[in-house]
Amino acid sequence: MDAVGLAFVLPGVVAVVGLLIYPLLSSAYFAVTNKNLLRPSHEIVWMENFRDLLTSEAFWSAFRTSIWWTAGSIVGQLVLGFLLALALDRVRRFSGLYRVLLIIPWAFPAIIIAFSWKWILNDVYGFLPNLLTAVGLTESNVSVLANPSTVVWAVLGINIWFGAPLFMVNILSALKTIPREQYEAATMDGASELQKFRFITFRNIRNVIGLLVILRTIWVFNNFDLLFLITGGGPGDMTTTLPIFAYRTGWGLHQLGMASAVTILLLVFLLLLARVAFTVLNRWEREDD
Repeated sequence: MDAVGLAFVLPGVVAVVGLLIYPLLSSAYFAVTNKNLLRPSHEIVWMENFRDLLTSEAFWSAFRTSIWWTAGSIVGQLVLGFLLALALDRVRRFSGLYRVLLIIPWAFPAIIIAFSWKWILNDVYGFLPNLLTAVGLTESNVSVLANPSTVVWAVLGINIWFGAPLFMVNILSALKTIPREQYEAATMDGASELQKFRFITFRNIRNVIGLLVILRTIWVFNNFDLLFLITGGGPGDMTTTLPIFAYRTGWGLHQLGMASAVTILLLVFLLLLARVAFTVLNRWEREDD
């Protein structure tokens, strides 16, 4: 490779090494040490961190929270995004305007979304609690984000509202590629609307949906900023997911070795999950061939 080619490739190599390979290798190394941010030295402890985590109730509690947080968010985003895409696919007038309005939540940074909803749901000056009290639905302002019986549904609703536009846009694009002749032929053959949806609509877009589910599952499972900014992992540990647990362990308790072990376990779990998901996608592709 000549000097010019190397000059073009080098920035990409540096970015990959600096943003992917080095953090991964350093996390793998610290995961087998007792590295503490308050101590200058550390020792190799091999699998001790992993053994302590796998026998820790706090770790498994965070893991279960990550499961319901991810599953609830993905199912909600998929259903809402799918329904919106189907509706927009039938709209002929002002469809561009509707798309712009519906994609607004996805266009804002997570910090804006988080603090906006914290203001809306605040039990003192928040718009929604005051509105519910004013119309007589509640006797006094409800602290939605501090109440264990409501915080789960609140954060799930926010994340579904935030992520559904991504599903909507991609599914709508896939719907536009389906030849209308297939629907016309199915109608002539006497197919019902359910049969059209199953054998034409879903079959043509299922690969897109599958890929979206995989990517969003990885993203939501790893997501830290939105949930942490809204609840901080509370009340108690009710919304403490694995990324928040790793943050508290590393920066709160200064146990960098233990926090690195959490991230490695998280990586292994997501790789296994992605492997299963891509196996299903490959099977769908072979059926379409």
